[in-house]
Amino acid sequence: MLKKLITFLLPWGLRRRLLHYWFGYEIHPTARIGWAWVFPGKLIMKERAKIGHFTVGIHLDYIELGKYVSIGRSNWITGFPSSGKSKHFAHQSGQRRSELIVGDHSAITKHHHLDCTNSIHVGRFSTIAGYQSQFLTHSIDIRLNRQDSIPIAIGDYCFVGTNVVVLGGAKLPGYSVLGAKSLLNKAYDKEWGLYAGVPANLVKYMDKDYQYFTRQEGFVF
Repeated sequence: MLKKLITFLLPWGLRRRLLHYWFGYEIHPTARIGWAWVFPGKLIMKERAKIGHFTVGIHLDYIELGKYVSIGRSNWITGFPSSGKSKHFAHQSGQRRSELIVGDHSAITKHHHLDCTNSIHVGRFSTIAGYQSQFLTHSIDIRLNRQDSIPIAIGDYCFVGTNVVVLGGAKLPGYSVLGAKSLLNKAYDKEWGLYAGVPANLVKYMDKDYQYFTRQEGFVF
């Protein structure tokens, strides 16, 4: 804990070096973390990746942010590490990894909650937009009376609207949109779809000439 407090208070240049030396993190010289409490078991941040102020990333095995990934301020990223002797998730021993992996040029805006008890994977050039969305990989299995977890997958070039709920086992296929305030609770495989509603269903197909789906830089002006 003392080492974490020390690194948190230091200027970024020195903090990055100590995060590498003390914790073994791999942070590209052009990547940056603001005043954020981010201490997973393993951290990889590639070229120009950044994490904004007041974001918390704790109690998970692994975070990997690809090139030019942006995580905004005040996000809560947490999980339940796969190591340890807890009875929780014992039935998934060797099968579960508590991790967040975000592909190149993708963005998670601000004030979102990502429960990475199991894997959350966000593809390239995707946006978790707006505010107050919840990604929940774990819940209680009522039938078996135990905690259970299932991964979540968001494909490449996806747009996830504000204030959504995404549950374990859900998959948003590539080149798709999840409408605001939707509940995504299962895996879909048809790309170029607008998915919306509670629960979310395929509403219509998107036009493939929309420029969002063909951009070569993640940042949207």
